[in-house]
Amino acid sequence: MHHRLYCHVVWTTRERLPLIDHDRALFLRRYLPSIAREERAAVLALGIVSTHVHVLARVHPACQIARLLQRWKGGSTFVCRRDGVGNAGAPLRWAKGYSVITVGPRALPRAYAYLAAQPRRHPDEAIAPS
Repeated sequence: MHHRLYCHVVWTTRERLPLIDHDRALFLRRYLPSIAREERAAVLALGIVSTHVHVLARVHPACQIARLLQRWKGGSTFVCRRDGVGNAGAPLRWAKGYSVITVGPRALPRAYAYLAAQPRRHPDEAIAPS
């Protein structure tokens, strides 16, 4: 089966607090694609700043977006706490909900550019390397 279903997903930290530091961003860059593969999806690009995450993904028609997001958000919180990833004084917590927007194949270059530009679009929320 051939499919080209693309989506742009965004979610924020609880109360938009700057809870994503360099170590957590590195963790999310590894964790999110691995979970996506298990849910029949592929992460194409990530845009991460200290208060929110953007994901450009290709999803299989059988992929359940709600389950994928539950695993991304709930699983990342659990693993960060369990493994002590990032700022120990402020646990990683996500706000309720998320945004999902479909992206057509011709709009993919713009979506890639938008995600890559997140640190420039939100300079006060850019993650400094450690």
